[in-house]
Amino acid sequence: MSYLPASADNAFLLFDVLKADEQLQRLPAHAGTDQALMQQVLDEAGKWVGDVVAPLSRSGDEAGAQFEAGRVTTPPGFASAYQDFWQAGWPALACAQEDGGQGLPWVLEGVLYEWLSAANHGWTMAPGLLHGAYECLKHHGSDALKAAYLSKIASGEWLATMCLTEAHAGSDLGLARTQAVLAGDSSLGERFTISGGKIFISGGEHDLTDNIVHLVLARLPGAPAGPKGLSLFLVPKVLPDGERNAVVCERIEEKMGLHGSPTCVMRFDAATGWRIGQPGAGLNAMFVMMNAARLHVALQGMGLLDAAWQKAHAYALERRQMRAPGTVPASRGAGDAADLIIEHPTIARTLDVQRAWVDGGRVLAYQTGVYLDVARHAESAKEREQAQQWCSLMTPVLKAAWTQQAFEGASACLQVFGGHGYIREWGIEQIVRDSRVAMIYEGTNEIQAIDLLVRKVLPDGGQAMGQWLLFLRKSLDAGRPLDAEVLRGLAQLRYFTTVLAQACKEDDTLAWRVADDYLRCVAVLLLGWAWARIAATEGTDGERWQGPLMQVQQRILPEMDWRMSLMKSQWAQASVVHGNQLYAAAN
Repeated sequence: MSYLPASADNAFLLFDVLKADEQLQRLPAHAGTDQALMQQVLDEAGKWVGDVVAPLSRSGDEAGAQFEAGRVTTPPGFASAYQDFWQAGWPALACAQEDGGQGLPWVLEGVLYEWLSAANHGWTMAPGLLHGAYECLKHHGSDALKAAYLSKIASGEWLATMCLTEAHAGSDLGLARTQAVLAGDSSLGERFTISGGKIFISGGEHDLTDNIVHLVLARLPGAPAGPKGLSLFLVPKVLPDGERNAVVCERIEEKMGLHGSPTCVMRFDAATGWRIGQPGAGLNAMFVMMNAARLHVALQGMGLLDAAWQKAHAYALERRQMRAPGTVPASRGAGDAADLIIEHPTIARTLDVQRAWVDGGRVLAYQTGVYLDVARHAESAKEREQAQQWCSLMTPVLKAAWTQQAFEGASACLQVFGGHGYIREWGIEQIVRDSRVAMIYEGTNEIQAIDLLVRKVLPDGGQAMGQWLLFLRKSLDAGRPLDAEVLRGLAQLRYFTTVLAQACKEDDTLAWRVADDYLRCVAVLLLGWAWARIAATEGTDGERWQGPLMQVQQRILPEMDWRMSLMKSQWAQASVVHGNQLYAAAN
């Protein structure tokens, strides 16, 4: 079965739970964007994804991208689907109207890419970086570069890449050696020659578009070592005069998954490029792109987990196996020798846990998408700053926790199939393979945890995180059981964060040892908060929502206490050296 977007679920979370349309209409840029318009976009997007992209997933995985003499051919149907995609205006949903976009809220783009990833992750890798590249060029590019390239990227007519990684330097970008040398002037500004090699470049070469715009980190002559010596350059596959640039795809990687997406080893042989932004500020410009990509990756996790759930749920409604314990299931017919496996508690629990992560994650991701627009368009500077702070704290949590759950949850869904899940024809094993890389790219999940705790929580002693935890209390009612549990957790985490910040001053490695557990602790608590919002919304008293809600209470939220105990044990040793006060306070 192909993935089918369940737009009614997404709409319920957007409009009933979050009131996203009302939040957005308070912004001058989206005053005319009402629920009816947003629903119309979602309906059309869901239909297009289900009809055009989803049916190409398995065939694309089996055929794979093909490489020959520097040229890459994508699987049959991929190129025509992409032409349909950009010509229909889908890449330009959230781009500014003056750049050829539609000027719609970012959250609609987020839902679209969630569905695209669920339907066909390999195909979606191609346009996945478009909006990040657009934002990077829009905010840091010269007027000449924007005039030549911005509308092409906004529309999706030309695809873009992000060329960071080198063979000797993975996530440590400061070790990058690619060189940029000033080579003269041009109509687009100072012209540089770019020389070096990059690896793991998604869509570095393909047959989907006539041109590919590479955004390349490189080092100018005399630039200091480390990340501060990196500048960012726009290096097109095809130059403005129509000549092919000296950009070469040496090979494509043989990967565990995403076979339909060409992951390229690229070589720049004194290729022509133009600088984006200031010298030595390449990472500042690139991180505009990377942060957008990280939120997209979080939504990939939710989409892939939903796709795994759909397959497993459909199978559980057909497959009969043994007698289910307890009362006689309503699905048992006369003469049936066995019951549907959906009636078995373990299977039902497995499926409900995954759905709990999908639905709760959507609430958090969609609210973050709304705050992206608030950060851009709110009239109040304070409101813009607060929204940006939420996005800064939330992005690493969403990226790390939901990509981890995508892989682990897809594996759990494979278990629902038993031996059939290990066979390719059912499609669940493809999701397990495809989802694994999301825990690695755009900053590994370990780096996301360090980013959250070391770079964003600790510098102010946990005050910003504490203020957001206090803010989340306002939407909860202590008279409801789940709300009361979440309120306890919010208070506990707020106090714990303050004590942890002090403990980290006494132990200079503690933050790195506990960062993964801290992020996971934040994630499960936020998931509980999201579900408290869902449970308080009219229309969630049916089986659709009550099963996942029960798993949040029984199996997901309790993980917070366990993670805290793991973190406390990490600074027990420090308490021996520095006294017992901090350790005692945390306990």
